[in-house]
Amino acid sequence: MKFPLDLLQKCWFLAGPTAVGKTALGILLAQKLDGELVSLDSMSIYRKMNIGTAKPSELEQAQVPHHLIDVVDPHEEYSTDQYMRQAIVACEEIVGRGRVPIFVGGTGLYLRSILRGVFEGPEADWEFRDNLDQQATREAPDWLHQRLQKIDPVTADRIHPNDIRRLIRALEIHHVTGKPASEQLDEGPLPMDSRPEHVYWLFPERTWIHERINVRVDQMIAAGLEEEVRMLLQLEPPIGRTARQGLGYREMIDWIEGRSPSIEKTTELIKTHTRQFAKRQHTWFRNLEECQAINVEPTDTVQTLVDRIVG
Repeated sequence: MKFPLDLLQKCWFLAGPTAVGKTALGILLAQKLDGELVSLDSMSIYRKMNIGTAKPSELEQAQVPHHLIDVVDPHEEYSTDQYMRQAIVACEEIVGRGRVPIFVGGTGLYLRSILRGVFEGPEADWEFRDNLDQQATREAPDWLHQRLQKIDPVTADRIHPNDIRRLIRALEIHHVTGKPASEQLDEGPLPMDSRPEHVYWLFPERTWIHERINVRVDQMIAAGLEEEVRMLLQLEPPIGRTARQGLGYREMIDWIEGRSPSIEKTTELIKTHTRQFAKRQHTWFRNLEECQAINVEPTDTVQTLVDRIVG
């Protein structure tokens, strides 16, 4: 699936690592450009998952229109293909109102898919998926990742070992087609004259973003992340496999279900994993040649950064 080229060229993109300040910057950018925001975040699509996703607050969402937030319930699966289809509809509606679609978020896979397209692959083999899923529960935590590494190391390097859904899908593609997914994807960028002009990623200083992450995690804990996760586990049906893998959620579930020794240890794990995630986000955006890096200094204000982007 490809994003319509004429529509793509009308979009703006603001990506960056977690805790860098994308929400406030996106709102101000939308106000300056007469735009509407489209979430570029794979966890904000889930309803009832507010604290751990750092989802824009009701007050922030009231300042400018937001799209692709609270799209599905926590037990539901949600594919990149679904995201693309809904993003296209949202952008068509925004452009139809004479406004500018502005994608804001930190999910590199979504950004790359919009810029370069999505390989839809063969139809699902549910028996194969179920067998893998069941076997994975009996094996070591990284069993699926190691299995994929043997047959498709390129794809394995792109998928986090905890991303069960994507690991199984990559193994399924190889099982059904006989070829690695990495050999079937057309991931090259569009020609220069066809790319959207305004694709930016925020590039903060390492120590500063680590400090921001630590503060944000402390704020999430104080705001009631544990209570939010307990509520999600008590839903009927309860939070699903994909949503459980969200940063902060999987660590808190381990604490609630007795696999972590203390809330203090859990908090430190969330901080560590979030810092590691920010590093992976940096790699995603740095390797997308369509992206223009915007250096972020600790002294920069939101207005300063908007001025730097818009010029």
